[in-house]
Amino acid sequence: MRIQVKRVYEPPSPTDGKRYLVDRLWPRGMRKESLQIDGWLRDVAPSSALRKWFAHDPEKWPEFQRRYRAELNANPENLVVPLEAARVGIMTLLCSARDVERNSALLLAEYLRERLQG
Repeated sequence: MRIQVKRVYEPPSPTDGKRYLVDRLWPRGMRKESLQIDGWLRDVAPSSALRKWFAHDPEKWPEFQRRYRAELNANPENLVVPLEAARVGIMTLLCSARDVERNSALLLAEYLRERLQG
């Protein structure tokens, strides 16, 4: 099991394994063919309301983490595909966030690792 995170603007790599877009909105300027994704898991992305509230404000990051985890906990059916993909092998979560240290894909990867470790 290995879960990694990449920006959608980084080129695909043979070491990516299964590639899933985990943004609620399609990334601006990206064509489906160029992403080479195995799926678009928009339902695991933060809700529109949470995404708009957060607005990538670093000061809101701690509260965003709490709220996003609560959304994930409330909708376990949305985690079936990413958990199964992670159990089988390498999985790359793709996001369009500019902030590579504080974004929902990183938090989702951490959350999935915790779930898999039981």
